[in-house]
Amino acid sequence: MIVDCAVYRHGARMAGDLSLENAFEAANEHRDSFVWIGLHNPDHAEMEAVIAEFKLPALAVEDALSSHQRPKFELYEDVSFLVVKPAGYNASDMVELGQVVLFIGNDFVVSVRQGENSALHDVRLRLEKQAELLKCGTSAVVYAVLDRIVDDYGTVLDKMDDLVDELEQRVFSGARDSHAQRIYRLKREVVQFQRAAIPLQSAVASLVSGPHRTIHEGAREYMRDVQDHLSRAVEHLSAMDVLLNGVLSANLAEVGIRQNEDMRKISSWVAIADVPTMIAGVYGMNFDNLPELHWRYGYFMVLGVMATACGLLYKSFKRNGWL
Repeated sequence: MIVDCAVYRHGARMAGDLSLENAFEAANEHRDSFVWIGLHNPDHAEMEAVIAEFKLPALAVEDALSSHQRPKFELYEDVSFLVVKPAGYNASDMVELGQVVLFIGNDFVVSVRQGENSALHDVRLRLEKQAELLKCGTSAVVYAVLDRIVDDYGTVLDKMDDLVDELEQRVFSGARDSHAQRIYRLKREVVQFQRAAIPLQSAVASLVSGPHRTIHEGAREYMRDVQDHLSRAVEHLSAMDVLLNGVLSANLAEVGIRQNEDMRKISSWVAIADVPTMIAGVYGMNFDNLPELHWRYGYFMVLGVMATACGLLYKSFKRNGWL
């Protein structure tokens, strides 16, 4: 659906509602104006209308309709094409990636959003309060969208940090639970997040220092700030991945140690129980000439030997930490 369609001129939004059919003419009516059209989960009919109005590249449009694109920046004859993957948490408390595609022309921006992450309405409202930035034209929209998405990366990373800290505490708490499944799930989310953030670095670098005219000179300083925040997010993800590897190894080591402790305890009790079993087995063979068989206190003596032997074994295992 078409969420919004507006003309911006001299750093301000023009009053009145603008239809898609009049968007191109409105953008070209004045030299210092541009149109920003926002679409959310558009169907083919809506995209066909936008293509007809702005003559967008067919290959780029095909990518925009697919929600499984890799973050990238491409240049066509008159249009630049940018794919960004916003991140957020869904109802299942898992990282969910969306997709935002920007078609950037000299006097228009078409934003196509797939999924529910990083709604751009607030971005538009905030940008409309920054007149000086809006004077940079379509570059202002590119910056505002990227800035919002990269800031959301930081929010998601903060929550992931809390989850990693919680896992660390549980792994080293001494509890007998295994957290390998939760750690692996979080590692998978980190890897998916990296697939969204790492390729975006090259795209933003191209926007900042490329020889093309997609970014207005006045907006390059803002884009460098986005580039810096993105670099920190990527470094944060890399450090988190290394930390999770360590937590997973520690968890597996803890499980192995607990299994060894259990085996030592079982072996100790088996050894203790084996003494009376062996003695009772010997005296249970029913031979007439067994020592102390007909002695009045033989039964009590054998019980005493069993108890003494078991007590000595228990004390020895206890001293060595097996029990």
